[in-house]
Amino acid sequence: MLVELLKSKIHRATVTDACLDYEGSITIDKELMKAAGLFLNEKVHVLNINNGERFETYVIEGKNGTICLNGAAARLVQKNDLVIIVAYTSMTPEEAKSWRPKVVKVNAKNKITNKKGEQKLVSIKK
Repeated sequence: MLVELLKSKIHRATVTDACLDYEGSITIDKELMKAAGLFLNEKVHVLNINNGERFETYVIEGKNGTICLNGAAARLVQKNDLVIIVAYTSMTPEEAKSWRPKVVKVNAKNKITNKKGEQKLVSIKK
């Protein structure tokens, strides 16, 4: 049996653009991708804090500070909306006992704000 857990989260990213005329995806700053452990073309869920929309798409790499929704997903956000970007992983219950997701906190310009010395691997405890 496998359980599905949070793998990665980019918390409160600011949408920098929405481009309807594109096949579809979310363009994410490559440094944020790296910090969150996200892969090119990885499936993610996008949670729009401003309007409550929740949808899934896949990741493509972008320039510094970029969070751009492309294609049909562009209709679900507006520039300057705050979003949470999450990815999940499957593992055994035994592996899950010690699992810690990568949580990346960002400011309004999508720059990482995790405090110096604060782990990017954050445990969410009960």
